[in-house]
Amino acid sequence: MTSTDSILRGYLSDNAAGASPQILDAVVAASAGPAAPYGNDPLTAQMRAKMAAAFECELDVFAVGTGSAANGIGLAALTRPWGSILAHRDAHIQNDEAGAPEFFTDGSKIVLLGGEHSKIDPDELRAAVKVGLGDVHSVQASVLSITQVTETGSVYTIDELRVLTGIAREAGLRIHMDGARFANALVALDVSPAEMTWKLGVDMLSFGATKNGALTADAIVSFDPTLATELSFRHKRGGQLTSKMRFQAAQLDAYLTDDLWFDNARQANAMAARLRAGIADVAGVTVTSEPGSNILFALFSDELTAALFERGFGFYANRWESGVVRIVVSFAHQAADIDAFVAAIRELA
Repeated sequence: MTSTDSILRGYLSDNAAGASPQILDAVVAASAGPAAPYGNDPLTAQMRAKMAAAFECELDVFAVGTGSAANGIGLAALTRPWGSILAHRDAHIQNDEAGAPEFFTDGSKIVLLGGEHSKIDPDELRAAVKVGLGDVHSVQASVLSITQVTETGSVYTIDELRVLTGIAREAGLRIHMDGARFANALVALDVSPAEMTWKLGVDMLSFGATKNGALTADAIVSFDPTLATELSFRHKRGGQLTSKMRFQAAQLDAYLTDDLWFDNARQANAMAARLRAGIADVAGVTVTSEPGSNILFALFSDELTAALFERGFGFYANRWESGVVRIVVSFAHQAADIDAFVAAIRELA
């Protein structure tokens, strides 16, 4: 997506997009003059206040450089090494983090659950929370990790989340949410951050911003004040307490200002819907993912994929199954970009 071509042809991921101008401006402004290091500066305090206002509650915020760090450090504060983390088999913490959760938790086991469209099946969760309960020979179910938006682009409804968190709470589990695309889910459901997190019993959120307009900033958001001290030390020990924290704080502060995070997510979701509608009736093309977010999974012929690659369009193909492609739309895509992609698909299919 760094091409000088006026049409954006990159759909590998939303983190392939650049940064929002407002966030770039905030980083430049943060560089003017000295500031106290390690998050002891006024801008970081301002960002934390904005985060608390956005979630309508007192909370603790720890800026990190990656979503994997947010997941690993957050999960480590929620479980002991003999505990297990219950997650969908498609979850990012299972398939895309090179064992980072196990590393940060000193070996906590990830127990995989099924369910259509990458959503955890409630019946499987009900069974899993009871496995090995109290048995010293077995890991103990400790954390439920929910990915919202899921890895295949589906979005849990509030009712679906309420069922899962209710099962987890009744079994005494802590609840973690991987929100790499948290804003996309919020605007898809038209709900508040509070309604999707602590009001449902979520203890910890991996708050994603990089995929939605930031440069190098995500965050751990904890709704449990008793975890603050442990998270502080794990944050430092995990190499995420940066000396010039104000530059990450500047990104998150700008992200939360004037609803930038919502505006960016709405744009990405809307452009994905435009793409979905544009290819829905193309012979030989089948969209397989649920609507709602900025991710589409579809079935393309090898010939179509090769021809689109030849035209300069970029997306993942055949990584999951033969013929399966993943297309991720970002906030940077405009209607002209989508229309050019649709026209190419319709011409070449």
